[in-house]
Amino acid sequence: MTLFQNRSLTQAMRQRMASLTSQLQQLPPPGSRPVTVDGRVAGWITPKATRCIEPLPGVSIEDDVLRLSDCPSQELSLAQVLDQVALSLQEGGCIRAWRDELLDVVGEGQCLSRIERGAVRPLGFLTQAVHLNGWSTDGRIWAARRSPTKSTDPNMWDTLVGGLAVSGESLHTSLIRESYEEAGLQESLLVNCTPLRVSLRMHRRLPEGYQVENALVSDCVLADDVRPCNMDGEVSEFRLLTLDEAWQMIEADLFTLEAQVVLIDSIKQHLEQLA
Repeated sequence: MTLFQNRSLTQAMRQRMASLTSQLQQLPPPGSRPVTVDGRVAGWITPKATRCIEPLPGVSIEDDVLRLSDCPSQELSLAQVLDQVALSLQEGGCIRAWRDELLDVVGEGQCLSRIERGAVRPLGFLTQAVHLNGWSTDGRIWAARRSPTKSTDPNMWDTLVGGLAVSGESLHTSLIRESYEEAGLQESLLVNCTPLRVSLRMHRRLPEGYQVENALVSDCVLADDVRPCNMDGEVSEFRLLTLDEAWQMIEADLFTLEAQVVLIDSIKQHLEQLA
């Protein structure tokens, strides 16, 4: 691309990000209450979810807040209280899909406990999504198409790798794990990855609750003979795109919202290095 084309694309990306703001930065669903966990602000709970867990031990509801804590009178730890909360949300139809996967519960910058992944949106808990943008040596970028069986955004295009960090893993470890599961990339192929950086913290209303999520991204140049290969059935195909092709797909909304943000971040940095 010429310098003029680079500047034109940079301006277009800036405008695109401005147009995405209304979808990426939303207030909590109407009627939601803030949630504290062990005394620290940690999320936003929907009215339906509040009704589901109201009678549980360790749950205290006030006009302007719902509090979750351990319950010494019934010898329940905070983790056990959160286990019961997740089960009640499942029984009450508040969870889209039970994943049998635990995510950290974070409040005011501290890890407080863990909970079933399917319960985080009804409670509005913060999640950490790790993404890898894979570049080729000639300046093209890899994209992955989500499986038609995915519960969210089926068949849409995504970053080469993207997934949530799970409890007990560092962010880097989660990135390495996701890179193998989604693209078959061994850790030895990722030695030149940039450190994970927060591209955006998004706040989105979802049918099941509220998404509060850090989108973290790392960039990596893959050797010419590397071909991604999905291992977990969550990707239907991979495609190596020129910047023009990637941008056309972004403008056509063929990528998920999260992927658009992460790709724009990565392309912007790539163009700055070329300037």
